[in-house]
Amino acid sequence: MRASDNQFYHGRITRRVDVASDLWSIRVAPGSKFNFRPGQYATLGVQSTDKRSERAYSIVSAPHENEVEFFIELVPGGELTPLLYNLQSGDEILMRKVPKGRFLLDINGSDKKHLLVSTVTGVAPFVSYIRSLMNDEREGKCPAGNRLFLLNGASRSWEFGYDQELANIASRANWLTYVPTISRAWEDKAWNGERGRVDDLLRKYIDEWRLTGEDSVAYLCGHPEMIERSKGILRRKGFPKEAIREEIYWVPARKASAA
Repeated sequence: MRASDNQFYHGRITRRVDVASDLWSIRVAPGSKFNFRPGQYATLGVQSTDKRSERAYSIVSAPHENEVEFFIELVPGGELTPLLYNLQSGDEILMRKVPKGRFLLDINGSDKKHLLVSTVTGVAPFVSYIRSLMNDEREGKCPAGNRLFLLNGASRSWEFGYDQELANIASRANWLTYVPTISRAWEDKAWNGERGRVDDLLRKYIDEWRLTGEDSVAYLCGHPEMIERSKGILRRKGFPKEAIREEIYWVPARKASAA
């Protein structure tokens, strides 16, 4: 079935950045206005002669940006990511006109501390949060008092697609604390940062950052096993169910990413 123009933008890839052999980011010019909120996702697709393959991907970019950015991991044997992997700058990509998702940062609520926990491509919505807040701050529209604490995990440091950007923002913005960690340090001996899986370090940083279920909300995004382990830790630390939000990237194989 051919993609209907009233459901899809026939977008164009304007930039591709290869982060690792199986990780890359793309920026897409939809061709028309695409309105979304930080934390939402878009549905991307590739049309072949007799089939359209689609999957949902969290949006990296902020709403004020002219293009829409995505951070993608190759899923061997997946239906869509091998097709996306072959696309380069200038190629067409389908994008549904309506974004979806309710994984939104509540900066207007009573809880002003936000614990963000991610693995690999699960950092995407958090980058969108942070870029949006940076823009709001420049325009004098950012509600006062909010603090973000981002614990971002990967197997090796070269899988961090946004490490330098996040570190630079954290060095300037007093409302952002950023800690990247790798779980396979023996394969990345030049790494001088934190070591361990994010869920193994979660107790340590909850205590260090003095976060509680009474004044904080936790946002978990990435691999379902990380999310389940982190939810258990948070509940044992006193976080009520309503203070834990999640966005699961289900992968039948080995890592955290949308298929």
